[in-house]
Amino acid sequence: MTSYPEIDRYLANAREILSTKARKDGNEYLDIKYVQMVDEYLKKKEGIKFIKPKSIDDYRIRLRKYNKTLLSYLNEAYDTLHLAGYYHGTPSVRTIKEGLGATTKMLAMIG
Repeated sequence: MTSYPEIDRYLANAREILSTKARKDGNEYLDIKYVQMVDEYLKKKEGIKFIKPKSIDDYRIRLRKYNKTLLSYLNEAYDTLHLAGYYHGTPSVRTIKEGLGATTKMLAMIG
């Protein structure tokens, strides 16, 4: 497996933030500002025109304007982790690893 030190650092940082600052309570985070990285990316791009996206389609439309690579990673992470992993309950380790890989790349681009 190829090592990506910078991506590993971003992912470790994200895990640290979530574990120490987002305050997990059962299956939810109490402080959601630490899990809204794509929103922050859009805020930087849109400035005062920013309005929080209301759906995955809204995220897709808006990211398409700014960064198609980031959009691709968002789509992969959403499809594998949210749809296949959460909704369909896939037992596939490979599928989940691919979703986490896309998430890692997305975090590296945003961070």
